[in-house]
Formats: sequence, structure tokens, C-alpha cells
Amino acid sequence: MTHDTSGPLWKKSKQADAWVTRFTVGEDYRWDTLLLPYDVQATRAHAWGLTHIGILTKKEFKAVSDALDDLLAKQLVLHPEDEDSHTVIEQYLTDELGETGKKIHTGRSRNDQVLAALRMYLREALWAASDTASESVHVLCGWGAEFDRTLMPGYTHMQPAMPTTVGLWAMGFAELLVGDLERLRETIRRINVSPLGSAAGYGVPYLKLPRDEIARRLGFTGIQDHVTSVQLSRGKLELDVVHALVQLTGTFNRLASDLVLFNTAEFGFVQLPAEHCTGSSIMPQKQNPDVLELVRASYHRIAAEMQLLASLPANLSSGYHRDLQLTKEAVMRAVRTATDVTDAVAAVLRGVTFDEVRMKEATRSELFATARALELVRDGASFRDAYRRAAEEVDQISRPEVDDVLSTYYVDGYPGRCRPDEILKRLARIEGPA
Repeated sequence: MTHDTSGPLWKKSKQADAWVTRFTVGEDYRWDTLLLPYDVQATRAHAWGLTHIGILTKKEFKAVSDALDDLLAKQLVLHPEDEDSHTVIEQYLTDELGETGKKIHTGRSRNDQVLAALRMYLREALWAASDTASESVHVLCGWGAEFDRTLMPGYTHMQPAMPTTVGLWAMGFAELLVGDLERLRETIRRINVSPLGSAAGYGVPYLKLPRDEIARRLGFTGIQDHVTSVQLSRGKLELDVVHALVQLTGTFNRLASDLVLFNTAEFGFVQLPAEHCTGSSIMPQKQNPDVLELVRASYHRIAAEMQLLASLPANLSSGYHRDLQLTKEAVMRAVRTATDVTDAVAAVLRGVTFDEVRMKEATRSELFATARALELVRDGASFRDAYRRAAEEVDQISRPEVDDVLSTYYVDGYPGRCRPDEILKRLARIEGPA
């Protein structure tokens, strides 16, 4: 019997209207171009499982594996008429291998197939983003060590408040980023469970699929034991991913805002690398921090995807619904954006330089009013009386020398007492392979 390999996997005697295909496929074919290599890996592992239980012979498995290698080598770009990567794989195997290819979908559904490929993609993409973000932590910790005696103003309400150091400013972001990376690594652990064998969400009769062995072959640390949990978790695990990315890019958002501000002519605290800035089409003198501005803006795009993932699965009954298709695009779009952000920040930070003279000039004498109040407390005054007296003496306060300023701080984590070594120890505990 011949097998028509054109059209979707669910094709029956009567076809859907063309607009139905366009509407239901949406942008999936674009994202499935990225998922295709992972879908191929999962298909190979599934074929191994079918061989293990006697659905495929060893010779057939070898033929399937070779054909999958050939398919990968083609570096295909999917089109709307392909519908999804699953269709492309099965149709290719059937075209190449005939009856053997027609066996490949035994015991699986596009539901568990897409989740396996997606989780493998997410696992790899999140590790890559995490490694790149770690580079930024190392740069910031370098600044913490190098510039912990370089004074600059600290701000509250966008007004000069108290003295700080460039090192301490940098270490605040470094510490936050390590926390973000700890959260991201935990998220990788949470999503690294195999859905394969759940099929459409209710298991597979008659077939004793080796779910644990297939999971191990794909690098998963386990399986979702009860198959009904697979579709119920769709959107939830993706939300875990994007929430972690919102935290990470939220830190980069604040860092980018500071650097854009400090790069203005009015501040002049930093110079951004020219190769990571753009120019104006009309003003010849302009050098614009567009990269950092887009880093700042990209946070909001990722937060919007998080909102979709938080709300879309709500009120759905258990089992699969086509609504859940949109969770794939949301999480993949967020990951692509976050990857661009981590790459951009790492590149820009490597070229940032500081104008220590401008920062010293901006650290004016009135910033030492709090220090004057606490000096009076040290000499026996109550804080409220010391506060009022320091307020009256603001115009008389002189700017002390750097050594005198930093000698008044006794606690680690204060100006002049940065501990980049401690942050790097935390980072070392989470760096390395999954």
C-alpha cells in the first residue's frame, strides 16, 4: 500500500481549508526550524526505544539513524506548508525508508514530541545564556577589586546622597546576578525531565516503552512519572523559565540604565566602547548608547511573555488544548531575547572605562553630612541631635581625602570593603556543566 507523505500528520480524507492551516500553524514553522535538530535527537532516542521493545529491528534502527543524520545535514528551514518539525521528520523518513519510516510515530504524539524537543532546546539555550551572564559577573567583580577606592556619588531619588565607590556600585550588580544565575540553574534542573512516553497525555497501551532509558539517552535527569502531569505542566515549566529570565534581564535593565545615565555629558562618569554605539543620521557629533537602551527595553518584552504564560493556561480543563501551542512561541521568544541581552551586556562591559576625575569632582562635600552626624554620635551625641547639628553645618563640611573616607567603614560590603572573592566563590559553585 502506498503512503501519501504530503500534508499534515493528522490528514484524513477531508482536508481543512487553507486559512485554517494558516491560522493554526501561525508562526510555529519559524520556531520549529530551531527545534528541528532537537526533534531529530528525540526521534533517534524514540527509535532506539522502539527497537528495544521489538517494533523496529536493529537494521531498521540503523537505517533510521542514518536517515536522521542525512536530514540534519540538510540544515532545513521550515515553511508554513511543512506545518511543524514533526511532520518534516516523519515524512522524510517515510520517503527515504518506506515502511520503516511509517513505524516511527508508534507510541508517541506530537504533544510529547514537541515538549521533548523544546526542553532540550531550553536546556541548551539557558546554559549558554547563563555562561555568558557569568562573564559579566567576572567583569563586575574585576571592577569591584580594581575600583574599590575610587569614590563616586551614591544616589537616592536621583539626587546625590552619600559617597560610595565604583567597586561597591559594581558589586551590587554582581551579587544580584549571581542570585539570578542560581535561580536560572535551578530552573534548568526543574525543566530537565522527559515527557516522552506520555504521548497525548494518557500513556500508550500494549507498548512497554523504556521511558527512563530514553530519558537518560537524551540527557534528561528523570521523567514525569504520571503522564497526565505532562500536559498539566505545559505553560508552568515555561513560566519557570521566563520568570528566571525576567529576574536576570531585570538586573541587566538596571545596570544598563546606570550606564546610559553615567555616560551622559552631564555625568561623564563612564565612556562606552565606540564599537558598541551608533550614530545620528543628522547630528554628526552624536554617539548613541543604542545597545544599552535596547537591553533596557528588552526586559519589558520578556516580562510581557511572562504575563502570557502566567495567564494563558488558567481556566483550561486538564489535558491538551490548542491554546497551549502559544506557550512554545512565548518561551522561545523570551529565550532568544534574553540571549541577545546577555550577549550584548557582556560585549559592552568589556569596553567600559571610567573617568575617575569626573567622579571625584561629583563627590561633593555635602555628601559627607551623614558621616558628620555619625561622627558626632561616636563622640556621645544622640543621633537626632547630631542629625540637626550636621544639617546646620552642611556648608562647613569639607571633602575628606579618600583614605580618611574609607577608614570610617568597618564592615565588609561597605565602601572600600568589597568582597568580590566571596561573590566569585558563589559563582564557582554554579559554573560548569549541567
